[in-house]
Amino acid sequence: MPFGFATEKKDERSQARAGLIQTPHGEIPTPAFAPVGTQATVKSVSPQELRELKAPIIMVNAYHLYLRPGPDTIARAGGLHSFMAWDGPIMTDSGGFQVFSLEHLRYIGDDGVTFRSHIDGSEHTFTPEKVIEIQEKLGADIIMCFDECPDPSDYEYNVQAMKRTHHWAERCRRAQKRDDQALFGIVQGGAFSDLRQESARFLASLDFLGYAIGGLSVGEPKETMHEMLEVTISLLPEDKPRHLLGVGSPEDLFECVARGIDTFDCVLPTRIARNGAFLTRQGRLNIRNARFVEDLAPVEEGCQCYTCRTFSRAYLRHLIKAEEILGLHLATIHNLHFLLNLTRQIRQSILDGTFADFKEGFLANYKIIPHEVRQRNKELRLKKLREKA
Repeated sequence: MPFGFATEKKDERSQARAGLIQTPHGEIPTPAFAPVGTQATVKSVSPQELRELKAPIIMVNAYHLYLRPGPDTIARAGGLHSFMAWDGPIMTDSGGFQVFSLEHLRYIGDDGVTFRSHIDGSEHTFTPEKVIEIQEKLGADIIMCFDECPDPSDYEYNVQAMKRTHHWAERCRRAQKRDDQALFGIVQGGAFSDLRQESARFLASLDFLGYAIGGLSVGEPKETMHEMLEVTISLLPEDKPRHLLGVGSPEDLFECVARGIDTFDCVLPTRIARNGAFLTRQGRLNIRNARFVEDLAPVEEGCQCYTCRTFSRAYLRHLIKAEEILGLHLATIHNLHFLLNLTRQIRQSILDGTFADFKEGFLANYKIIPHEVRQRNKELRLKKLREKA
């Protein structure tokens, strides 16, 4: 089936919309959340479990798979679908964010980027043409242009990075050879409305099959992210899907769908599971808390995931405290179920004409982590990544 997108229903009180993306490996009902399988695996979860969770699409990382095991190895295995035994739609990001976010950057110019591997220190160069070649060998249904993701607060550098991203987008378009993959352009521009608008207009003129929005949720306040989405989405084609890169907290799903986003990807559900955190309708539940030592209730009453139907908070706390692998697995199952199910409910509310009420009711009871805490946690994660590298 060729790639396509159609809107089924628009919300009357916001920019939210329910749609359907067609890909060679199946349909994606939108809004949709894509679990992240960075290295061709969603951490601790099997493809069969992802099917049982009804994941509509997964996101994998071109940078990591380029370094290990290599795109040629995956191509010889028949591409990502065969290699990882996942028969549903797959999306790959270009690896741009990883190249620019870790401290292995050696050189950046208009032609491309030279960097050192975080695995063995070997030197590599990414050009737009190279990134497209890698993603074509990987064989995902949706692929991304190579882009530069700079500090969102530096205006002068964002001008330079945006122009480079646009130049690279043109080169990616020319380099694409496979016609069974949908290439998405990536809007950049930092936290600046004029740059976001310029980027959206330019990329729309290149007539990509879809558009991603990058460089958000990288430390700026949520109000800034919302503003950037509003000025960007109004300039993107109505008949093309819009993907928001690296965003996926429950409150963001509601707020960004309300502004016209169709699909999301984020490591949130697997990352917080490793720390013993569970997503609930009241906010995050830290199972390490001593008050759960003898708590025989499920993580969330009424939740139909395998974890909640089978195990108590006390048992899950025991597993996490004892650093048992099963604890990570069960926490991940719950968190993925929560976000995938919530996204399906958001879609249904748009179809039913009740999205605004559903959004208001959910957010009234959901405890959002303050910006300062999120920023501090992000800085700690980046520090750990750099120390590990």
